[in-house]
Amino acid sequence: MLLFKKKFLKQIKCGEKTQTIRLWDYRRMKSGQRSYVPGVGYIAIISVEPVKLAQLTDADAILDGFPTAELLRNEIRSLYAAETLENLTPFRIRFSVYPPREQKRIAKERQEEKQRQKESSQRNRDDQQQEFVTQTLDKLMKMGEAEDSPH
Repeated sequence: MLLFKKKFLKQIKCGEKTQTIRLWDYRRMKSGQRSYVPGVGYIAIISVEPVKLAQLTDADAILDGFPTAELLRNEIRSLYAAETLENLTPFRIRFSVYPPREQKRIAKERQEEKQRQKESSQRNRDDQQQEFVTQTLDKLMKMGEAEDSPH
């Protein structure tokens, strides 16, 4: 899941913002992956590559929703503490929002998967409960047999 400030959601939805810069200790996404952006929907990750902030260009800035690289760098500096900027690696993430039809298909697929997981969890709980009942009955029967046997 990628989180964005609300001010960027409209740009993402309409396809004006197709890139973000994130500072991570390691690459957390890979190209070809699908992710979710609350307020937008599902996105396809096109590429994830390390980048130096000083090497960001105006072209990068435009893809990121800013008119210039300097304004993009200023935004990044405002979001991250100086120590974070020094200790983490900036990654350029390019993405594309899935079209509405795909959004619906993916949402349906995710809902079906959640339902399968829920049903599987319920079966596991039922199996565990049945095993507990069986073991308890076995113990009670053995206790009853021990009481009935002559000493």
